[in-house]
Amino acid sequence: MDARFEAWAERMGRTHAPMQLTSDRTADYHGHQRVIGLGDDVTVWPATFDHLVFRRTPKLVRQSDPETIHLSLLLKGEGAADWGREQAAYRINDFHTNSSSRSWDIATGPDPVTLVGLEIPRSLVVVPGHRADRFIGGRVSGREGIGALLAQFLLRLVADTAPYQPSDAPRLGTVVVDLVTAVFAQAVDADLRRLPETHGRTLTLRAKSYIRRHLSDPDLTPAGVAAAHHVSRSYLYRLFQAEGLTVASYIRDQRLEKARRDLADPGLHAVPIHAVAARWGFPRAAEFTRAFRTAYGLPPSELREQALTEAWRGGVDASPSSRGPYANDTAGTSPAP
Repeated sequence: MDARFEAWAERMGRTHAPMQLTSDRTADYHGHQRVIGLGDDVTVWPATFDHLVFRRTPKLVRQSDPETIHLSLLLKGEGAADWGREQAAYRINDFHTNSSSRSWDIATGPDPVTLVGLEIPRSLVVVPGHRADRFIGGRVSGREGIGALLAQFLLRLVADTAPYQPSDAPRLGTVVVDLVTAVFAQAVDADLRRLPETHGRTLTLRAKSYIRRHLSDPDLTPAGVAAAHHVSRSYLYRLFQAEGLTVASYIRDQRLEKARRDLADPGLHAVPIHAVAARWGFPRAAEFTRAFRTAYGLPPSELREQALTEAWRGGVDASPSSRGPYANDTAGTSPAP
């Protein structure tokens, strides 16, 4: 890898938060960045750089989270972001929001990108009820309204910092924080005025996220999901029915997919199938086998054998894994379903 790209990757990691960076231009990478500190950990950084893929994984978030909000004002080029269940294409002269507390993938286009990045501690953006977090990933026009004021201020600042003294930095930082807070507050107000079905969609996404986080709980039920979100079961059922789903089927399908993934992992072949099933909320092996066969057309043991055969043919290491919740499981303690 080109030494310049390594240096650029390290610099970008310090600017926002630790990331995995890749590019199809690593052999001859070009990038330029200025970092302008404005006190209270507020930084503005104009930059131009070649194609780049930024990846902030859940593991990196757990390891290091400076709890900052990021805004990018795209001036030239193109890009797109992926937060798992949400995607967004970047548009020129718009602000695009992000957070060091979330995992994401961002890829720029083939041509060089020019932008003005802004990093602000999350604690400084004071919007009641943590509603600012709901707007992370959203887009703000830099051509009108408060977004235009913020864009003009930042562009004037980065164009020439010579007139400012070091003592001006905290005051300029205060202006930036106030403008960003106003941008987020305006976005939150707009969100609260949206149609009820939009809020219903948001609640559906939150319920699905809650389900995915609690799949290993054998007591996870539609009633529990409804109670966790302070809605009635009938209302939750209607939200899922609008997408052609039932709450129970969504829980079952997500559990089956997690189990299928583990059974297809050669590194977990020594873990009993009943342990995999129990890990994902199926305490009864026979029930798991029936549901698995219905969903995938073959029993779990056969899928595991197929995965092992493919791994051996491909030279993949299938030695027992000590990862995660299976670390204390012992192979062969119970017959596989």
